[in-house]
Amino acid sequence: MPSPFHLDPVASTFTGVRVGIVGAGIAGLACAEGLTGHGHEVMVFDKGRGPGGRMSTRRFDTSQGEAHFDHGAQYFTVRDPAFRAQVSTWAADGVVAPWPAAGSGAYVAVPAMNSLVRELAGRTDVHWSTLVTGVQRHDGGLVLRVGAGEIRGVDLVVIAVPAEQAAALLADIAPDLAALAGAAVSEPCWTVMAAFAEPVAAERDCWAGSGDGVLGWAARNNAKPGRAGPESWVVQATPAWSRRNIDADPNSVTVDLLAALSMALGVTLPTRIGVAAHRWRFARSAPGGPGVIFDPDRGLGLCGDWLIAPRVESGWLSGTRLAERIDTERARTRSPSSRR
Repeated sequence: MPSPFHLDPVASTFTGVRVGIVGAGIAGLACAEGLTGHGHEVMVFDKGRGPGGRMSTRRFDTSQGEAHFDHGAQYFTVRDPAFRAQVSTWAADGVVAPWPAAGSGAYVAVPAMNSLVRELAGRTDVHWSTLVTGVQRHDGGLVLRVGAGEIRGVDLVVIAVPAEQAAALLADIAPDLAALAGAAVSEPCWTVMAAFAEPVAAERDCWAGSGDGVLGWAARNNAKPGRAGPESWVVQATPAWSRRNIDADPNSVTVDLLAALSMALGVTLPTRIGVAAHRWRFARSAPGGPGVIFDPDRGLGLCGDWLIAPRVESGWLSGTRLAERIDTERARTRSPSSRR
C-alpha cells in the first residue's frame, strides 16, 4: 500500500497543499503536473498496472513478431490555443506526430498512444495497481480508502476518473457531486484487435462509420507514425451496437466486427495470426459541463473530459484548469487581505 504523505525535513518551507489525485489518465496527470509546478505536493493513484487508461496500447505475440494496437483513443485533435502550444512542445520532443490519414490536424503519440501518458506519468509520483475505493474525513483532513488500508495526510482530493467511477467514490462524502457525476452517462465501445499474415487490401488506413450500424471506426494501426510489426487493425463498434451487445461473448463480437470490416472495405480479410477483444464500458464521455468542479470548503476537485467534451484535449484542459483553480484558491486564502 502506498505510504502516507511525507514532508521534506525542513517542513516549515512547504507552503502548498498535499493533493491526492485518483486517476492517472491525461486529466489527472495534467492536473498533477500543474500543481507540482506551483509547488504543491502531489501523489497520484491508479488502479491500472501502468500508463494508458483510455489511451492504452495492447501488445501480443504472433508468428510474425509482436503486434501493437492502440485499442482506446485512436488519435487526438487540437482546438484550444493552450493545448496547441503544449502539443507543439510534445511534437518537438518527439512524443507526438501528425497522422494525416485520420484527417487534417490529427495527432498520435509515438510510438504508441500510451506513450503520452507514460511521458506525463514519469514527471510525478504515481502509484500503480492502487484501487481507491472511497474518500472520507478524519481529524480535519481527508483520507483515501485503499483496499483494507488508507492514505492519510491529504488536504485536497482530485477525482480524475470517468464520471460513473467518480460518482461511486463521492457517494459518501459528497452525494450532491456524486449525483452530478452520475448523470453524465458514458457510451460503451467493443473493440477488436486483429493481426493478419499479410496486408489488408484496402486503399485507406482508416475508415469511419456512423449511425447505429456495427462498425464505428477501423484503422491499420501499424501504418501510424512510429509503428512497426505485422499488419494490425483496430476495429471499434458504434456506441449503439456496443450498448445492445454490452454483455455479448467476445468471440461473437470478434466475428461480427471483422465481418463488418470486410464488408465496409469491400475486401476479403487475410489469415489472422492473432486476435483479441476488449469491452470499454466507459469509452466516450457525455459532452458538456463546467470544465472543472472545485469545492475548496470540502477539499474536493473533479476534472476529466466528461466536464467539457469527449476529446483528449478536453481531459488535458480540465486537469490543467483545475490545477490553476487550486493554486489560485491557495494564494487567496494565504493573502493578508483574506484573513482580515
